[in-house]
Amino acid sequence: MTLPRTPKIGCLSIVISAVLWAVSCDFLEPTTAVLWTDRPEFAIYVAYFNSSQNQYKVETRYFESPAQKLTDTKEQPDMVIGNWLKSISTRTLFRSLDILFKEEHLSKASFYPRLLSLGNIEDKQYLLPVAFNIPALVFARNNGQLLSDPFTVNLEAIKALGKAYNAGNQGVYSRMGFSPAWNDAFLFVTATLFNASFRETADQEASAQETPVKQAPFFKETLFEGTFLKVLALPKNAPQETASLTWDAEALEQAMTYISDWITEANTGIQAEDDFAFKYFYDPPAKLAMSGRILFTYMNSAEFFTLDQEQQTNLDFRWIAENDIIPLSEDTVYYGIYKKGKAKKAALAFTQWFFQAETQRLLLEVSKNHRINETLFGIGNGFSAMRIVTEQIFPQFYPSLLGHMPPDAFLAPPNILPQNWTILKERVILSYLRDRIRHTGKDGIRPLELRVADWYRVNKSL
Repeated sequence: MTLPRTPKIGCLSIVISAVLWAVSCDFLEPTTAVLWTDRPEFAIYVAYFNSSQNQYKVETRYFESPAQKLTDTKEQPDMVIGNWLKSISTRTLFRSLDILFKEEHLSKASFYPRLLSLGNIEDKQYLLPVAFNIPALVFARNNGQLLSDPFTVNLEAIKALGKAYNAGNQGVYSRMGFSPAWNDAFLFVTATLFNASFRETADQEASAQETPVKQAPFFKETLFEGTFLKVLALPKNAPQETASLTWDAEALEQAMTYISDWITEANTGIQAEDDFAFKYFYDPPAKLAMSGRILFTYMNSAEFFTLDQEQQTNLDFRWIAENDIIPLSEDTVYYGIYKKGKAKKAALAFTQWFFQAETQRLLLEVSKNHRINETLFGIGNGFSAMRIVTEQIFPQFYPSLLGHMPPDAFLAPPNILPQNWTILKERVILSYLRDRIRHTGKDGIRPLELRVADWYRVNKSL
């Protein structure tokens, strides 16, 4: 009796077919990834990545607001780098990056911890910090002896030193130390230091929001993380939410009262400041500080380090802080891999390449050699979110940072803000702050709550 032959060839053909199918699927994955960004310099970074190896390519596409573009189109990028990626409407669109840490391609210890934690959602890392900026008080280098602290300066010191520097007669000034009204960004930094705590909230949460409890500034680590978790820890089956803006109205009022009193006590009043500015501010503030016409001017780190070399040589700076807290600019840059992107391996390869200290050193060298650093600061127009890069490599390219590096523990990231924050801040928040310091109390000006509500009603699509 002859037993039937075992169909080994048939089984083998099935196995081979399965293997070939798996391999073909792997080859079918695109080797070119698409990067959306609002940072033009990433086109240069991508060009160096593409030339560094021949396995993957990245294409860069510029959008004024990548976060807005994600919610307005069916197009699908592979990676996104920009502002406001942490908002309600966008934070669920990204892929977890935990595999990069588990396989030790990246180290969490490489990043500033508070910046990294802001991209963590329910114990998974969805976004990586790229760059940040710091508010600075700038003055002529020969006036540096007036400030005792080599790193920071607080509001009271700015006020006192500015007042002492004033020179004039009967309220007409020929020299003025400083006015908060000279720069809208300084008004906002002051509000931040007073814990005005502008932040995004879901509409359904806002209706039940309790009056904030007065305590340490929101950017203190415990309260900051508490606010962060409250915003992000949403039920998996929660209804679709839309973003709105909330803040601590009492803290904001305290900040505006403080600035109004400052203007009156130090500089006679807003009219005297306006007269001085009208007479002398035909020159840029940095030049006025160098000439001695004013003592201080405000700018952020990116603005200072893109001044021309002569100005940087003749100027000095201190980081603006209060109670050992330096509030970082709200336009902190983050990076994410889009969940529906097709070129996953190419995106991961770029991620591993970009978030290496030696890669960022190379990009700083490229920026210097091609004089890109004359218009763009550091990495992504800011300090690198990688600690070793900012603390050890940046001073080699920006000597003014030697002896001026801000302590890690002082750096406080901003709250999570709506994706339309840039427009909302410029058209509503700063406008209100300007109006508020020109009135005694809130009487006579439209309340901020109504201005924000009106703006949202008119701009529902933004």
